[in-house]
Amino acid sequence: MIDKFWPDMGAAVADMPDGASVMIGGFGSSGIPLALIDAVCAAGPRHLTVISNNTGSGETGVSALLREGLVDKVVCSYPRSRGSVWFERLYEQNAIELELVPQGTLAERMRAAGAGLGGFFTPTGYGTALANGKETRMINGRGHVLEAPLAADYALLSAYKADPWGNLIYNTAARNFNPVMATAANCAVAEVGERVALGELDPEAVASPGIFIDRVVVREQP
Repeated sequence: MIDKFWPDMGAAVADMPDGASVMIGGFGSSGIPLALIDAVCAAGPRHLTVISNNTGSGETGVSALLREGLVDKVVCSYPRSRGSVWFERLYEQNAIELELVPQGTLAERMRAAGAGLGGFFTPTGYGTALANGKETRMINGRGHVLEAPLAADYALLSAYKADPWGNLIYNTAARNFNPVMATAANCAVAEVGERVALGELDPEAVASPGIFIDRVVVREQP
C-alpha cells in the first residue's frame, strides 16, 4: 500500500544536493515549512537557489538558510520585509543574487511549469527594468512581456493534514503558494500537523492531490 510518510524531517531532505533549486511555501508568517527549513540547515547543502514569496524575517524561515550561508540566489517578490536583516546584509555585501519577480507573475510562472506550458505573456513589468532581456509584444494595443515557466528540484511545503497517499489540505491562508509549488517541483516534501487515515479527507477540500506530493512528515507539536 502506498504510504508517503517519512520518519523525520532530516530523512526527508537528506538527499538535497549542493546547487539545488528549492521552492519554499509561505506568505508573511503563514504556511511556512519551518521544521523542514531547519532540517535543511542541519543537512547543510550549499549554493542553493531559493524560490519564495519573500526572504524571511528574523532568524527563522528563509532567513535561517541565508544566515547559514547556504543560498547563492533568491527568486522572490518581496526581498525586504520587516525584520529581513539577513538578506539585506548579504545583498549589501554582494554575497547573494536576487531575481525580483512580481507576485502574480511568480505564481503564474510556477503554475506554468506545473502545467507543462512554455511560458506566457503578461502586461506586468512591461516598460520597466523587469522586462530587460525578455521578449515583448503588443497585444490588443497593450505591451506584454514573455515570462518563462519556473520549476525547481524541491518544494518544501506546509499543510494542515495529509493521508498516506499524500493528499493535502491546508488551513485557510496557510494555503498560499504551497499548492502551486507542489506542481512545479521534481520532489515535493510536505510537513503537516496531522496524519489521517485514507478516506478521511473530504475530496472537495484537498488542495494538493497526492500525485504531486512525494514525501510527508508530521511535525512535532509544541
